[in-house]
Amino acid sequence: MWQSPNDPRNDVVLISDPRVAAIPVEESGEPLAEVRGRLRVDGRLADPDGAYAHLRAGLLERLEHAESLLPGGYHLLVVEGYRPIATQSRYFTRYRDELLAANPGMTAEEAHVAASRYVSPVSVAPHTAGAAVDLTLCDPEGAEYDLGTEVNDNPEQSDGACYTAAPNISAEARAHRKLLAAALEPAGLVNYPTEWWHWSYGDRYWALATGAPSAVYGPTGFTV
Repeated sequence: MWQSPNDPRNDVVLISDPRVAAIPVEESGEPLAEVRGRLRVDGRLADPDGAYAHLRAGLLERLEHAESLLPGGYHLLVVEGYRPIATQSRYFTRYRDELLAANPGMTAEEAHVAASRYVSPVSVAPHTAGAAVDLTLCDPEGAEYDLGTEVNDNPEQSDGACYTAAPNISAEARAHRKLLAAALEPAGLVNYPTEWWHWSYGDRYWALATGAPSAVYGPTGFTV
């Protein structure tokens, strides 16, 4: 489902937009914090060191607040938080190369932009800052609610249903997406519009979306 970046349907600001990279970072120095034991965490993307289950402390506190705003029977389910730079680079390169292989007429620049619908370029990636979280909703037993696609379905796999405002999802899935937003937005997080599950706080994309003068979280390392 690749579309030219000039296609009028592409009305969202992608993370590859130069305006995102132009946002300065005023690093707060806030540490990464362990999510497990504070929120529900799914292990489908677990890494041996447990990096995936860490977020900046301030973001985790905001997620705990968002959890408290959900109605009974609903909980946040964290799928992935912090992502090492090498992992982010591998994800981006692999998806970009898949797009180039599937679309022979695509230029390298177009592939870079198109790939950013689904994976952030390393230079601006909020996951490498511990500032982004991929998450969904589940019931008290951990069963996931229908939000229209699987977490991490790309635009090609989902026929664009991964876009937060996609029209080709059920009324139930749309209601669940609105419920997720109704908890996360008051907690200060912003959504990446091409991925309903991706929310962030303190990164460059968040700064652009909210009008903040700078990001407060930049790329950081992870130690156990």
